[in-house]
Amino acid sequence: MLKLYRFLVNFFFPLVTIIIFLRTFFYKEDKVRYKEKLFASSLNILKKSEKKLIWFHAASIGEIKSIVPLIKKFDNEGSYEFLITTQTLSSAGLIKKIFNKQNIIHRFFPIDRPKLIKIFLDGWSPSIAIFVESEIWPNFINQIKIKKIPLILLNARITKKTFLKWNTVPKTAKEIFSNFDLCLSSSIQTQEYLQKLNVKNIKYLGNLKLAGEVIVNNKVPIINNDLNKRFFWCALSTHNKENLFCLNVHRILKNTFSNLTTIIIPRHINKVKSVQSVCKKLNLENQILSNDEKIDEKKDIIIINSYGNTSKYLKLCKSVFIGKSLIKKLEKVAGQNPIEAAKLGCKIYSGPYIYNFQEIYELLKKNDISEIINSENELSNKISIDFKTTSKDKDTKIKIINDLGDKILVDTHAEVNKILIK
Repeated sequence: MLKLYRFLVNFFFPLVTIIIFLRTFFYKEDKVRYKEKLFASSLNILKKSEKKLIWFHAASIGEIKSIVPLIKKFDNEGSYEFLITTQTLSSAGLIKKIFNKQNIIHRFFPIDRPKLIKIFLDGWSPSIAIFVESEIWPNFINQIKIKKIPLILLNARITKKTFLKWNTVPKTAKEIFSNFDLCLSSSIQTQEYLQKLNVKNIKYLGNLKLAGEVIVNNKVPIINNDLNKRFFWCALSTHNKENLFCLNVHRILKNTFSNLTTIIIPRHINKVKSVQSVCKKLNLENQILSNDEKIDEKKDIIIINSYGNTSKYLKLCKSVFIGKSLIKKLEKVAGQNPIEAAKLGCKIYSGPYIYNFQEIYELLKKNDISEIINSENELSNKISIDFKTTSKDKDTKIKIINDLGDKILVDTHAEVNKILIK
């Protein structure tokens, strides 16, 4: 099976090259640096010292945010250089924003092609390779083990769907996963799947995303002083049916709280017009808010028309409803990540379908940070209670999450360090 995979990688390489090049015209790839993914001559290897190099590979923004505190913790020790590889343009921009240090270098992750991988590993010569969450690249993993580089799967996340796919090729799966020296699982379920996939050293310390940094973009203020006395709540990652649900919740709350603003951040930005259309049918004044605009105090509903700024809206709110959780037909793929909202001190509400983040929601429920709701009246009643709480309640929630995250970070650092100093 691995031989077939390698053949297919090489066979489709010309097509992949064309696709990546074409993506530059749609601003989905860097117009110059896209070559780092494809060509040995463009790997731009720049190892600056004899210090040990820690290599992290994370696919995109969510994974990057989860490893920032760990990178900073190792960096404070002053003994390491860092290479961070990612696949997306947005993640490259985030790294540039967070890290402005000569010993922390970003490169785009090369195509999983043996010849390219060998040159990459020979040039960078990492002391350890750390893949984040579900980044499983067979050729890279094989070459890393040939070169006897310690390999860690950090905050590993294996869904039931992914496990069943690997289970169709059990011999290949065991051959690949047995190469990891350490797997730090993000959940107990993932831990169980990894055991079945022949991983030798598995530990569950908690989800590292609880230690991740929340980056709030405050460059453009979104409210003025007149809005400080308003009540805000947020509906996040909503689908069509859930948008109507949340607009009806707004109408119920409006009977009690005349100075109410509901912020809706749809799961898909191309749905903002459909949310606006429903608002008009319900006679709700609305505003589609872009990055450089302020909230209009005369509007009932604010519909967010941009990615990457969720945190600055959540900071305004004591309550948030997180979508993809009320739609039964999505039951097997339901739920969205509630960690960012929790780290900003929000009380979190969701529907009953939270399959993808079941353990995180259970942890939050245990700490009185999240609740499941089943009706518009139930959610409006809960939010009404939240409006009457003080800022200390928000601070308490933030401290609970930060304390959990700090422990996971310390434990994770210790486990990685054991492998690193061998």
